[in-house]
Amino acid sequence: MSRTSGNGAARPRALVVLLVVMLGAACGRERVERATVADRLVQYGDAARVRLRPYFAAAGVPYPPSRIVLAGLKQERQLLLHAVGPDGITRYVRSYPVLAASGRLGPKLASGDRQVPEGLYRIESLNPNSRFHLSLRIGYPNAFDLERAALDARTDLGGDIMIHGAAVSIGCLAVGDEAAEDLFVLAADVAPENVDVILSPIDFRRALLPPRDPSTPPWVDELYLEIRRVLATLPAPS
Repeated sequence: MSRTSGNGAARPRALVVLLVVMLGAACGRERVERATVADRLVQYGDAARVRLRPYFAAAGVPYPPSRIVLAGLKQERQLLLHAVGPDGITRYVRSYPVLAASGRLGPKLASGDRQVPEGLYRIESLNPNSRFHLSLRIGYPNAFDLERAALDARTDLGGDIMIHGAAVSIGCLAVGDEAAEDLFVLAADVAPENVDVILSPIDFRRALLPPRDPSTPPWVDELYLEIRRVLATLPAPS
């Protein structure tokens, strides 16, 4: 009797673990379908631009802009879109809710820690065949991550960090399919190298982070000062 009930209890836990592993690996994996970025722009471009243009018009920035900045705020579960206008001024355009993101406040330190990174990044590439509809690959780890990992003697930092569709994710930012279409098309129109990404534990313009957890590396204070400095250059939503 006890052996049977033990197996029954273990089975759901095993399924949960398997789901976590599959989701973690799938962020960077592709569908069997082999569409190109150009194919997806034909498929989703017109509708996405129709949705985006009124927000850009309200912000006073022509579409497409020369550069955009995405600010992912972990505590607020928001992805804020900013764009640089012809006058060089960065303006707030709109926000997208983050529907799923795992982990807690604090940087990503290792593969499998389920953390969304924190820092200043670029969009590395666009994935038109994402298992989560469409995705934008964030350039994690960056130079800062690699330098601090070397100091800490950490070697397996993980990767495959995405902004993608759907509403489930581990270590990535899931924003839903329609928002993923908007961001995919916008990044393609702007060119991925012209997309800056800020991933922050909180919106430092509105709140102060509690004292640092002693378990986190001391260099996190330096990282947060830099994130705070860059966020301060962006207009906050009214």
